[in-house]
Amino acid sequence: MGASKGDNVKVHYTGTLKDGSVFDSSREREPLGFTLGAGQMIPGFEKAVEGMEVGETVTAELAPEDAYGPHSEEMLVDVPKDQVPADINPTVGQQLQLQRQDGGVMNVVVKEVNEGNIVLDANHPLAGKDLIFEIELMEIN
Repeated sequence: MGASKGDNVKVHYTGTLKDGSVFDSSREREPLGFTLGAGQMIPGFEKAVEGMEVGETVTAELAPEDAYGPHSEEMLVDVPKDQVPADINPTVGQQLQLQRQDGGVMNVVVKEVNEGNIVLDANHPLAGKDLIFEIELMEIN
């Protein structure tokens, strides 16, 4: 019987981009555990695991819509330099954390540094990218 919604599963996976570069893998650590259908994983990953048998391996190619979504221009934020803490000297590519109004933390990347402002990108680093996952189902509980 294959994995179905509500099952607690453990998988090993390797995630790559179309150019073959690996962006994440569980192979050097414990398998990843999650509840299938609980929304803990990106939609395409869950869909790929559904119906798998223990010991089975699948390769799933995910479009951005089934992964981290498209890259959104709305997630680019202009911040006046005078609002940047004095101890931070922003550089392109630098990762920063912003405090949200609800008290949570949002990770952003400095996309541009101009004379009077900086542009922060709050998109997930894998937003807009096609992803390829090799997934091996290790356990169903």
